[in-house]
Amino acid sequence: MILAGCAASPSSTQRLPSIAGDWITIQRGDTLGAIAARAEVPLVRLERFNPGVDARRLAVGQRILVPSTRERAPSGGPYRYQVRPGDTYSAIARRFGTTAGRIQAANHSLNPSNLKVGQLIQVPLSGGSQATARRRSSTGTRSTPPPSRPDPGPLPGQARGWSWPLDDYRVVRQFGTDSRGTLQPMLLATSNGQQAKAVADGEVRFASSMRQLGQVVIVHHADNLQSVYALCDRLAVADGDSVKRGTPLCEIGYSNATERYDLLFDLRHGGKPIDPRKVLR
Repeated sequence: MILAGCAASPSSTQRLPSIAGDWITIQRGDTLGAIAARAEVPLVRLERFNPGVDARRLAVGQRILVPSTRERAPSGGPYRYQVRPGDTYSAIARRFGTTAGRIQAANHSLNPSNLKVGQLIQVPLSGGSQATARRRSSTGTRSTPPPSRPDPGPLPGQARGWSWPLDDYRVVRQFGTDSRGTLQPMLLATSNGQQAKAVADGEVRFASSMRQLGQVVIVHHADNLQSVYALCDRLAVADGDSVKRGTPLCEIGYSNATERYDLLFDLRHGGKPIDPRKVLR
């Protein structure tokens, strides 16, 4: 939903930097096929390294793990996984639906408290997943398509009366569809030096730059709610920070296109965009 620039065309003579082995953030127009092609890894490997991700319902701001060319993901496991900064056996187990004990048993020669970034480890899948994979392989049947994103249901009762992200603002574009039927997030204009603030308590899950969106902060809240703050200039938080309502997140940047200080603000429930006016006081 958040507008972003398009990737360079295949005919471009400038080679894009490799994204293999990195976490990337989905932007408008991205597909798993295009990401796999750019990373030069098979599409099926990209899909298996992101269990639970529905390729037909990618959401802007969603984070995808792009495997490196050294990693492997056979259908029945075990995966060959490359340790990344901050990884623990427990975190890896949660991602792939297995247990830390299984991973430790498969890598008995390694010290789980002293993992090295770039180290390759074996990640056995859960018994049920391996059995299912073996049955599919033996029968030759194709995997069923991934389920569509479940409807998150009605907004939770506590998602009411949240603060606006700016103290001084005017709404220059409401949430809704434009003349072409494209859903657009809310756009707020403010003044120099203003900071975007967290609309509710939560945890910062993304704090970095996106194409044509400047610095972006994504905060996850209770009850599967997320808030997005884009077109920032300087960040005041980092990934993993816990924030309270009113915590400064970033300073608003100046747009040469609009000659204003603008904040692109988005609210989501279960990854689906919602009208901020339903939640903000």
